Amino acid sequence: MTTEIKALDTAQLQALDRDHHLHPFTHFKELGEEGARVIERAEGVYLWDSNGNKMLDAMAGLWCVNIGYGRKELAEVAFKQMQQLPYYNAFFKTTHQPAVELAQLIAEVTPAHMQHVFFCGSGSEANDTVLRMVRRYWDVKGKPSKKTIISRINAYHGSTVAGASLGGMTWMHEQGDLPIPGIVHIDQPYWFKEGGDLSPEEFGLKAAQALEAKILELGADNVGAFIAEPIQGAGGVIVPPETYWPEIKRILAKYEILLVIDEVICGFGRTGEWFGSDLYDLKPDLMPIAKGLSSGYLPIGGVVVGERVARTLIDEGGEFNHGYTYSGHPVAAAVAAENIRILKDEGIVDRVREETGPYLQQRWHELADHPLVGEVRGVGLVGALELTNDKAARTRFDDKGSAGTLCRDFCFNNGLVMRATGDTMIISPPLVITKAEIDELIEKAKYCLDLTAKELGVI
Repeated sequence: MTTEIKALDTAQLQALDRDHHLHPFTHFKELGEEGARVIERAEGVYLWDSNGNKMLDAMAGLWCVNIGYGRKELAEVAFKQMQQLPYYNAFFKTTHQPAVELAQLIAEVTPAHMQHVFFCGSGSEANDTVLRMVRRYWDVKGKPSKKTIISRINAYHGSTVAGASLGGMTWMHEQGDLPIPGIVHIDQPYWFKEGGDLSPEEFGLKAAQALEAKILELGADNVGAFIAEPIQGAGGVIVPPETYWPEIKRILAKYEILLVIDEVICGFGRTGEWFGSDLYDLKPDLMPIAKGLSSGYLPIGGVVVGERVARTLIDEGGEFNHGYTYSGHPVAAAVAAENIRILKDEGIVDRVREETGPYLQQRWHELADHPLVGEVRGVGLVGALELTNDKAARTRFDDKGSAGTLCRDFCFNNGLVMRATGDTMIISPPLVITKAEIDELIEKAKYCLDLTAKELGVI
């Protein structure tokens, strides 16, 4: 017997939401007074709210709906798996087919030296696992002092205690006495904000060499790993200068330090390659994944483990005392496996690399001429616009974040989801977006930039 779910109108849902639902990264009182936006359905690259407004979702949810909304194949796989085996754990020397198949599929698309995966439920949990694996690896290698992990200022690696500590966002640290001991941060490769009079190439080297300075300050025998996203996502889609990653790789090899590349956003086709590690030839030791792994249809994450770490943990490490109730959840794993098959069978990643990624970047860079835009950057299907009151000086508006918030709200009110990170506008649309939909995205973005500029008195 099934119970019919009573349909509620927008006001009723907003009232219940206010009374019972605490949202992530939200000022609870302000949202309760304003009322949450109620999303009702989605298809392809579009969302509809409960008032019938249609929006092009240029953020793919939270960077994750890579194959777009409404793929019935994933619903059917989930339904079938729920009927056969809705849940079992991976503890107690036990496995099941969905987890095994997914691990194999991941090994097929990740860099060749990465053949093992540890499953969890999210990117935050993946980065908690990274912390445990790095420290366990060096314990097993007889170098227990190599515990410190170096990250970057303004990095985002999740919001759990370990994830937020690995991240470099001070406004998150202030609410939890973070970071925890053993995690330190260096400057980010953010030329627009911090490059000064240096060329991007000169600044890329300078930002990378901050890593070597920190290693020497701490002592190489005390540093276990360096963690970074290939392209910083939530920090503002910060694309590093070309000189950055080669210098980082040289430094890590010199001092025998592990490389952790957080692929939670860049993974599964976002840059036009399967992983940002492929784009920059990074060959990481550990690679946290989530989001695009299942296109957000069910929560699942993992850490893909490179050969030198995996072989050490497997052959010498004994029992690894870490794991989650939902590690390799059979339904989530089955959906993620089908998602990867769709990405492969439909050539979606190839299309991003060869067609839609270049087209988006071409159209996106047209916005550089706008009087409000100080810099345009992007790779594949991810991009950023820097809003400025002086293009030449690369300065910000006095009221920090006001321009971005204003532009974001204009976007929502005019059928476009574009995120503001301070005064940086960012996009990350579904990988299935078409050229016609890219044209729509650009036209709506330009219109909302015009509205913002007019409101700010720039035009």
